[in-house]
Amino acid sequence: MADPSMYPTDVVRAVPEGQVVYGMQLPIQSQSTLYVAPWEKQAGPAELAQIARVADEAGFFYIGVCDHTAIPARLSDAMGTTWYDTTATLGWLAALTTRTHLLSHVLVLAQRHPLRAAKELSTLDLLSGGRLIVGVGSGHVPEEYELLTGGFADRGRHTDEAVSALARAFTTEFPELPGPRFPANGLGLSPRPVRQPRPPIWIGGSSAAALRRTAAFGDGWLPQGTRRRDLPDHIARLRALRQELRGGAPLDIGTIVEPIHLAGVTGDWELPGYVLKGGPAEIASSLRELVALGVNHLQVRFMARSAEEFCQQTEAFGAEVGPLLAP
Repeated sequence: MADPSMYPTDVVRAVPEGQVVYGMQLPIQSQSTLYVAPWEKQAGPAELAQIARVADEAGFFYIGVCDHTAIPARLSDAMGTTWYDTTATLGWLAALTTRTHLLSHVLVLAQRHPLRAAKELSTLDLLSGGRLIVGVGSGHVPEEYELLTGGFADRGRHTDEAVSALARAFTTEFPELPGPRFPANGLGLSPRPVRQPRPPIWIGGSSAAALRRTAAFGDGWLPQGTRRRDLPDHIARLRALRQELRGGAPLDIGTIVEPIHLAGVTGDWELPGYVLKGGPAEIASSLRELVALGVNHLQVRFMARSAEEFCQQTEAFGAEVGPLLAP
């Protein structure tokens, strides 16, 4: 269990009070076989830029980019090996967009020294005009973690220390970093982030350890793999832990929605049974069920056969579904 003195002393809400927002993990930039569509394998920067601009114009609260440095051969069939670099891609996207937030989804923070991470992320926040949201996870690929950090079995403790250190580096120009892993304390760090007191930090994961980490260190929660039917229990546990560890401080709570296809926007085609499909009112009604559980940010992904169809679905969602999501 982490030392309470390591917990951030502030809470930074990304989602405006009383609002429900929606965002997306961008396609193309990560191509796990668990979710990659055939068209993405032939797509590249031009299509990624097009989708990011459409999402920005359609009112998406964030666009997200994943994080993996190296995939071992034994996992390449399942995970693929195409994973764009997180901070480099978000920096590029910052110049292509004007309103949407830029989310690391999620950064394996303990694989970086927190001062190095804070330098990169503070620069990104500065260049984007304060649009950064830092999503953080502990990682799940042993070979990658051992190569870059070591001690895969200790990644939970490493992540707690790294999140605490990052929050301090965001808020203090000459931070004293917690834990024994970061001996280089008191070094000046600039540029400073635009958002004050710091960019928000969302914790990814749905394990018991991830929920506790979110309650102790996070400004928000990014569940990973939580099914709709399991969400109420996870949220109840998270709120109980938040009360215990942080006195019930506010917390942005998210979920990843089933893949969506808005009917009538593009040509109809046969879709898997797990797809959330229908007209705007039907889709919005389903999403409001999640909002009623306490969720205030919804991550969506669209079933599409091309980048153009993905953009059409994105535009239609922003215009026709988004306005219906108010709590």
